[in-house]
Amino acid sequence: MKPKKSLGQNFLKDQTVLDKIIQAADLSLDDLVVEVGPGEGALTKELVKYANKIICIEKDESLANKLADNFQFSMTNDQILNFKNKTAIIAGDILEINLPELIEKNDFKNYKVIANIPYYITSPIIQLFLETKYPPTEMILMVQKEVAQRICAGPGQMSILAAAVQYYAQVELLFHVDKKSFWPVPEVDSAVIRVTHNSKCVTQNERKNFFRIVRAGFSAKRKTLANNLANSFQLDREIAEEAIKKAGLEPNVRAQELSVEDWKKLTDAKLRM
Repeated sequence: MKPKKSLGQNFLKDQTVLDKIIQAADLSLDDLVVEVGPGEGALTKELVKYANKIICIEKDESLANKLADNFQFSMTNDQILNFKNKTAIIAGDILEINLPELIEKNDFKNYKVIANIPYYITSPIIQLFLETKYPPTEMILMVQKEVAQRICAGPGQMSILAAAVQYYAQVELLFHVDKKSFWPVPEVDSAVIRVTHNSKCVTQNERKNFFRIVRAGFSAKRKTLANNLANSFQLDREIAEEAIKKAGLEPNVRAQELSVEDWKKLTDAKLRM
């Protein structure tokens, strides 16, 4: 089947990489797995050997039908699944599915996500799983190498993406994957990352305040944090600097130098002013 460029389809063909993904996932038969974008089923074929229950979500209906036929999977367009086998496939868009409802109706609340996700929607997919009512305990994800490096960056190279993911989870870059491991060969290399949810309950108000400050801090890349906060919130620079000092930071610091913990302290300091 010819890959569809419009869906970002590049199929993993390297068995060594598949083995490393499975090893990193450290699955047991009791594990429940969600796989997004299974494609032709190279990774799915390995997952069914180790996990007790798997939901595959594939937007390309022709590929979903092919997987159902080849592996004898239960297939549905609905969110209420009948697991005749230990694996089922949903023909649908992960960004349009009601994920909490899917998890609740299928008793799937303690699960892992293991996937070679479509690169053009990497950030929305990660955000979906981190912010859902029932987040996964862990995600093992194949993503574009540059994006993996951004997600896992530390203070000095932080970005909004890194702060957003690390707000919810611990991140780790596991290994790089050469572009020749895929068919058709993409233009970029890839990497596999581990995203482990921190399990801390975050209120909607806490989340809103945190990201409001982060977005303001990164609003102008070349400017200091104080200037960005002052401009975004229409404050005198001295007031912005005072909030930064209360967070234990230097007044001339730049947004990319802050850790997630620094951003949390800054959020608290700003709210107290």
